[in-house]
Amino acid sequence: MPERYAIPLNLKSGHVDLSHGGGGRSMAQLIDELFIKHFDNELLRQHNDQALFKVPAGRLAISTDGHVISPLFFPGGDIGSLAVHGTLNDVAMAGAKPLYLAAGFILEEGLPLADLEKIVISMAAAARAAGTPIVTGDTKVVERGKGDGVFITTTGVGLVPEGVTISGDRAEPGCAILVSGSIGDHGVAIMASRENLQFQTTIVSDSVALHGLVADLVATAPAALRCLRDPTRGGLATALNELAKQSGVGMVIDEAKIPVKPEVKAACEILGLDPLYVANEGKLVCICDAAAADDLLAAMRQHPLGQDAAIIGEVIADQHGFVQMTTAFGGRRIVDWPVGEQLPRIC
Repeated sequence: MPERYAIPLNLKSGHVDLSHGGGGRSMAQLIDELFIKHFDNELLRQHNDQALFKVPAGRLAISTDGHVISPLFFPGGDIGSLAVHGTLNDVAMAGAKPLYLAAGFILEEGLPLADLEKIVISMAAAARAAGTPIVTGDTKVVERGKGDGVFITTTGVGLVPEGVTISGDRAEPGCAILVSGSIGDHGVAIMASRENLQFQTTIVSDSVALHGLVADLVATAPAALRCLRDPTRGGLATALNELAKQSGVGMVIDEAKIPVKPEVKAACEILGLDPLYVANEGKLVCICDAAAADDLLAAMRQHPLGQDAAIIGEVIADQHGFVQMTTAFGGRRIVDWPVGEQLPRIC
């Protein structure tokens, strides 16, 4: 039975204070009445410092990610759902089915408990929708002015099916490059929200869990899948440069084939941004054998998260590892690594 506290946590007008991270009754109450209430599952309910679970046969994939973003709430999501989606997607890029999540919270003194509850509710809903329970975690509180409201670190564990080998070092000349949908939605949504910019059409983050889409790709052509990558910080350009470096190859992409929503393109022009470098949280890059590209494209387009998927280029032999883009004017330019931080505190 959960412990009953003399005074319930004031989730309407209360704030995080240092006692909530002090290891005493206040911390226990915060965990019981907020985190366990919303994340509730059999493993978490054991109240241990770890989660014990049976390990299925096969290879496990594990990833951890720290999530910092300003503002905490934005069109299409918040730091809570983002913390779930970001780690699930990193695990899924190995072709894995996510199994469990762990979550660590660093809270700033003074954070409204109402905001924290909204974040936790959103996080719980994202985990339930993904079928991936949060089974263990940790909470710390820092003094006012030494945080940014809340930082969340999540760790995910997933199972890789037999016969699936997906890695950033497996791209070869002749492979096709696919993207699952329009790029730049997340980064532009954050920037617009942060700067109170008003556009004719509301730009919404694409933050979503991608493991269902990945499962469809694996079911379609497991042996043909070479690399998967979610183009988050640094956008599509950075993801392609990472893969080119890992595999020791070059790439050529076609500007006209890269899906970008008109409102995102317009916003980038106003803000002086290049959509290729703007963060995404619900898209993936797929590098596959050319012979399977059409089948994998069709599988993407049949999934709700891949309806705007496109084949955007190919892998080439290039000892320099350059990523090049054929422009709308018919020329070519180098798509280099980003320099500095184009869009800070995006994920």
